[in-house]
Amino acid sequence: MTAFVKSRNQEHTVPVVFVAASKLPTPFATFTMNGFLEEATGREHVVLSLGDIADGAPVLGRVHSECLTGDALFSQRCDCGSQLEAALRAIAREGRGVLLYLRQEGRGIGLMNKIRAYELQDGGADTVEANERLGFAADQRDYAICLPMLEHLGVKSLRLMTNNPRKVKALTEMGITVAERVPLHTGHNPHNKLYLATKASKLDHMMGNEHQGEVDRA
Repeated sequence: MTAFVKSRNQEHTVPVVFVAASKLPTPFATFTMNGFLEEATGREHVVLSLGDIADGAPVLGRVHSECLTGDALFSQRCDCGSQLEAALRAIAREGRGVLLYLRQEGRGIGLMNKIRAYELQDGGADTVEANERLGFAADQRDYAICLPMLEHLGVKSLRLMTNNPRKVKALTEMGITVAERVPLHTGHNPHNKLYLATKASKLDHMMGNEHQGEVDRA
């Protein structure tokens, strides 16, 4: 059933339509797949949910931006695919959680521009320099879509699986309660060593393994 979603915080939200929900069996668990349409852009976003996420208690969750190369094509240039799998495994183990899959490829620059950025990285640029040489900000992602989707599903608070403090800040500023940041360290390999180092040094990601409660891939 299609339904317009209204948010309590109109200052930090975007018009979104809930389209439909279905079961999604995976190797980890059978999730509920919730489809949402962002009216202004036409982008289609998905939220995978498991268990009772509307009981008011903090929900283990991840906000994951689309990465075709990492999520579907097994690229080792990044850690995205490994993080996606680790997050789904963690939610399945807990028996309760939510994963927001946002259609903002390449930190918001799109797939073709991402390939252009990869070409520049092949020539020696790091991931931030490549975006900037193409005329983009280092990170163009927008998380405003998260608020109406979470509200529609009844999620009040997140235990957010992320290494990115800027993501925590963005969600908090729009009124989403982040009760805990759960580190998500996985997917390190020789091909993404510079990429991960750049995320730590230029994008403030917390990439160390010293944190308690870290989510493992297994």
